[in-house]
Amino acid sequence: MIILKMNDYEIKRMDGENVLILGGMGAIGSNIAHKIIPLGAKVTIYDNFMEGTGANPFNIHEIKDKLELVKGDIRNFNSLSKVIKDKSIIFNCAAQVSHLLSMQDPFLDIDINCLGHINVLECCRKFNDSAKIIYTGTRGQNGEALYNPINEDHPDNPTDIYGANKLASELYHFVYHKAYGMWATSLRLTNTYGPRAQMINTGHSIINWIISQAMLGKTIPVFEPGTQLRDINYMEDAVDALILSSQNNKSNGQMFLLGSGKGIAFLNLVDTIVKIAGKGSYELTQWPKERKNIETGSVVVDYSKINKMLGWYPKTMPEEGIKKTISFYKRNFNDYFK
Repeated sequence: MIILKMNDYEIKRMDGENVLILGGMGAIGSNIAHKIIPLGAKVTIYDNFMEGTGANPFNIHEIKDKLELVKGDIRNFNSLSKVIKDKSIIFNCAAQVSHLLSMQDPFLDIDINCLGHINVLECCRKFNDSAKIIYTGTRGQNGEALYNPINEDHPDNPTDIYGANKLASELYHFVYHKAYGMWATSLRLTNTYGPRAQMINTGHSIINWIISQAMLGKTIPVFEPGTQLRDINYMEDAVDALILSSQNNKSNGQMFLLGSGKGIAFLNLVDTIVKIAGKGSYELTQWPKERKNIETGSVVVDYSKINKMLGWYPKTMPEEGIKKTISFYKRNFNDYFK
């Protein structure tokens, strides 16, 4: 049973916090920046602007004068060490984010999602071992569900290189936590959608891509039978969980799964998006081999652990979140549909 804490959780002021967001030009990182700058945090974004990762200058256009932006790669130890030194909180959102690309180019995925994060941890160990590191993991680390809803006790069973390397990187974080006493927390995100995500690449941010196709009046392929369940979270809710984790000592050394506790059939999700957008259509189609080979099947997430320990729960129901998302991209269409 999913335990819900119906009282609103509290995100505290962050005055005096010197925050580094690795991969901060993407959807998760930029939304963190938008949330914590009004709370008083001093923010530095570090991003390599790698094509296909969702990095978009428009993501920070409203706050660009209120933060420091450094173009750099987590694979560059010297560059990284300069920005890590004085930070109290590090949101580690940097990653190669495509499941399909990880299978096509596993060496690139290893380079970024494994070696890059060893760089992050070594830089922290040598130059700032008191920083709180919040790692953005993925539900893909769990892979194919052996039971539903899955929880933190579920065996790790990734179906692709991306999930395997994200799992390895999470383990690196906890090795450094245990061996060196460094703060490390991991949140495994699942099907996060909402403002500031990329809209044109099918390799990741799949719900946002579906929304884009509906907004453009396209026919959306739904892989047969369409009854496979997905658990989804609205962007702001996921960002709240990351911030809460940085503010509560109980999260140190912990891994949390995010979700809603409710599965929605993929066909029903697409149908809801099309109806809210007032455009588009969908059709059942066969699975492409490269996607079928890494499909995880139906997955629903039990988020009881983070609810009990930190009070977090998903506030935004799917219809509300989809409406908010469509409204955002209508207002900023040209900046995300190039």
